[in-house]
Amino acid sequence: MRSLFKRPLFKARGSGLAPLFILPLFAFLPLNVSSQRRERLIDTWKPLHYEVKIALNDQLSEITSAVTKVQVVILKNNVSTIDLDFGDLTINAVKVGGVAAQFERKPERLNVLLAAPAMRGDKLDINVNYHGRPKDGLVLTTDREGKPSATGDNWPNRVHHWIPSLDHPSAKATVTFTVTAPARDLVVANGAFAGSTSESATTRTWTFNETRPIPPYCMVIVVNEGARIDVPGAVTPLSYYVPQLDRAYAIKGFAPAPQSLSLFSQIVGPYPYEKLAMIVGATRFGGMENSSAIVFSSNVFVPNPKARLSEKYGIPVGIVDVVAHEIAHQWFGDSVTEATWADLWLSEGFATYYAGVFIQRYESEEAFQRYMSQAAETYLAYWKRNPTPIFDRNTEDLFKLLNGNNYQKGAWVLHMLRSRLGDDAFFRGVRDYYNSHRDSIATSEDLRMALERASGKKLKVFFDRWIYGSGHPVYELSSTQARAGSLTLVLKQVQVAEAFLDPVIIEVTAGETKKRLTMRPRNKLETLSLKIKGSPTTIVVDPDGNLLKEVVSK
Repeated sequence: MRSLFKRPLFKARGSGLAPLFILPLFAFLPLNVSSQRRERLIDTWKPLHYEVKIALNDQLSEITSAVTKVQVVILKNNVSTIDLDFGDLTINAVKVGGVAAQFERKPERLNVLLAAPAMRGDKLDINVNYHGRPKDGLVLTTDREGKPSATGDNWPNRVHHWIPSLDHPSAKATVTFTVTAPARDLVVANGAFAGSTSESATTRTWTFNETRPIPPYCMVIVVNEGARIDVPGAVTPLSYYVPQLDRAYAIKGFAPAPQSLSLFSQIVGPYPYEKLAMIVGATRFGGMENSSAIVFSSNVFVPNPKARLSEKYGIPVGIVDVVAHEIAHQWFGDSVTEATWADLWLSEGFATYYAGVFIQRYESEEAFQRYMSQAAETYLAYWKRNPTPIFDRNTEDLFKLLNGNNYQKGAWVLHMLRSRLGDDAFFRGVRDYYNSHRDSIATSEDLRMALERASGKKLKVFFDRWIYGSGHPVYELSSTQARAGSLTLVLKQVQVAEAFLDPVIIEVTAGETKKRLTMRPRNKLETLSLKIKGSPTTIVVDPDGNLLKEVVSK
């Protein structure tokens, strides 16, 4: 969700991938050792299916009526309460299995009291009838043309403001939306369109059915007076929903979409949903990857004369990035969802890197190198302020997880794994990871094991250092030439944290001779001697730029 073109405009792209960074050393601070973040547990019940019936008033300023039926399964014996996450909308009635039930309101919570304890394996239907204007989650506003619009915008845990739910990404479920809206408006939601009927001369009711379990933050509806453009020839039914003023530009503006769908279907797996709607609407992010119904910011197509243009598509490179990023999320984040917030990089790091893979394939290698170089710069700037690991179990404000660790460093971890394992093993391992966990959840360890199976290599040390540990290597290289033909290289890691044990390629140039060798650190100091004719003119650490690092002068 949320490309770096989104919240808050994290544009992770820039200049070329230089083989040698010469940057000042950062002042490294001790890690925050506060208590771990408490996450919603799925231990007593879990949702299986949501049936959301919602009616909006003529100006799309209020939910006039809504009924959400949540089918739940009980996970342990003697459960007496179903504790739904829910905001402060007015509740008209609550029923369990069609019978009126007692309930109590708590802050952000609706506790439904069962008439008799439920036992493990029981399935219950919880019906909540409510109305009002949500304070968040369903954004009721106007579009760029000043016309009323309603847009679901739920990340990370805001869907409960308008849908009673278990609001944690691991609580995946299927969903059916039945939306009654003004007859003038178009409606789109997750899943396949199941039909529409005219309720009166002024209203129309639309139904969409998502048959794949999706995370709650991806459950959305969008209602507005926009235009719909169907795109032929894509790997799945593809449509663009845009304001009327963007109609003429939409085909060009979303031009990377069909090829993104095609590429990811080839290298990851078949597209996982019934359709894809690309929607320009109201989201606080540059793009939000709702399953089969991506929403992009309302100003995504507003001309920017200063934007660098894609050589292939003739549109700003930021749009190419955000389109590929959000589409990659359909596989990574939506179909395979992070098991905990600490695993968020499995969503954002993958979407960031696979957007780069798309750029590498369809733009150029040079464009990919620029993209990864700016990603490194963005991460390094973030690390200077926040020396935390990718696997962050402490940060309480979930929006602060949208950072240079989960996006750019996560992307670089994948790039380094690809470089170490080779394209065949890396992409095969990712496909295995995806196929093993599609429509479900995954952890960082699940990815590690899939890549180990594909490559035959042990990656625990790598994951321990790059995912569960913090920081990056800061190399300092020196050389001495005691006599002609003999050169000694000394590679130090001068970061405060412990050593990184990644192999480091060194390229030595002496006259017209270039020699590459690999240093394999066992600790923070590694020495290697080699024979070389003449005196070296240049010595370059990581000449292909395959490591996330700093290189400093002695």
